[in-house]
Amino acid sequence: MDVKVVLTSEEIKRGLKHYRRIARQDLLRADETDNPEAFRRHAEARRSVYAYLTEVAETKSPDEVALEALRAYESLPFVTGSDDLEHTEIKGRENALENFFLMIGLEPKIRREVRSRRPSAKRPAGGAEASA
Repeated sequence: MDVKVVLTSEEIKRGLKHYRRIARQDLLRADETDNPEAFRRHAEARRSVYAYLTEVAETKSPDEVALEALRAYESLPFVTGSDDLEHTEIKGRENALENFFLMIGLEPKIRREVRSRRPSAKRPAGGAEASA
């Protein structure tokens, strides 16, 4: 896959730092939401993605950071359309990666192509949660 990022590594790290701050603010205001725990888990998932991509950007080229983000995106189970509280961490990681793609100006066609290869989330028979 041919990915060309026009941002420098420093610009990517600065942008990721900004996104981490937003996720941190969301963590701090989680108690003000209807579902503080889910809100907190979503924000933490985003922060962890931004931190990971920042680490990658420390040693890799901008194009390599983008490819790593695309690999992470492709490995996420596809959970769009599931209940808002279901798969909160996956949705947080997906949101963070999509924010990153917007930041670097990734062509939507590339994101759609990778998205189409994502695995479906496995759901227990009958749609009920499995009990342990």
